[in-house]
Amino acid sequence: MEFNDYQRMRLTRRGRVLTITLDNGKVNAVDGRMHKELARVFLDAQDDDGSDLVVLTGAGRAFCAGGDMDWFLLTIEDPREFRAIAPEAKRIVTSLLDLEKPLICRLNGAAAGLGATIALLCDIIVAADTAAIGDPHVKAGLVAGDGGAIIWPQLIGFARAKELLMTGDMLPAGEAARHGLINHVVPADELDAKVDEIAGKILANPRWAVRWTKTATNITLRELAVKLLDPAIAYEIVTNMTDDRREAVAAFIERRKPEFTGE
Repeated sequence: MEFNDYQRMRLTRRGRVLTITLDNGKVNAVDGRMHKELARVFLDAQDDDGSDLVVLTGAGRAFCAGGDMDWFLLTIEDPREFRAIAPEAKRIVTSLLDLEKPLICRLNGAAAGLGATIALLCDIIVAADTAAIGDPHVKAGLVAGDGGAIIWPQLIGFARAKELLMTGDMLPAGEAARHGLINHVVPADELDAKVDEIAGKILANPRWAVRWTKTATNITLRELAVKLLDPAIAYEIVTNMTDDRREAVAAFIERRKPEFTGE
């Protein structure tokens, strides 16, 4: 399989490993094009006969630092744009959970919002000690509807998950590992070696035993996604039309403290 039509990410193979590198500017922010590509890249990865394991990472200093502000403005000015991406938002989560091949997240830098959800839905996260992870949807005036409400409680329990989702705090990689969000934290210059080590161990095992062990383990998460994605995304669509959402984005762009009204 060839991957020539991707514009916001690069797909490369080394041996039986397919690496997906998010590549959209300084912090790999999600815009409309990247959102569309995220909704199909894991389907393409599943169908790729040339690989047995997938590594997901980011180019530059960030993994994926949330949504692109210009895109956010567009979806605020025309809410139909936001409503239209609901099927893509669901496919991003479901295609990640349906991917049978082992998926390792090489967390090279900050993962925020949808970036954090994508990272946490991977099977194993290996992070640089300079990385951070968090879901600041609420700070942007949105419900954490794109999968955060599904995966965070499963990894760290409801009490800690609700605190982090409602505060929008970012966690340094070391603290995230202590919470159980991340598997391994290593110095940045040892990141590739650790990813290769884990990938080698997995690839040394029988292919179908590995794939179907993952598939069986993901059954509960897939069931949760079916139950939660529609209402969670619906709540997110509604919050995109609030005054506080508009103020959150404006304040970020203008580099000032937001003045929320509760509306």
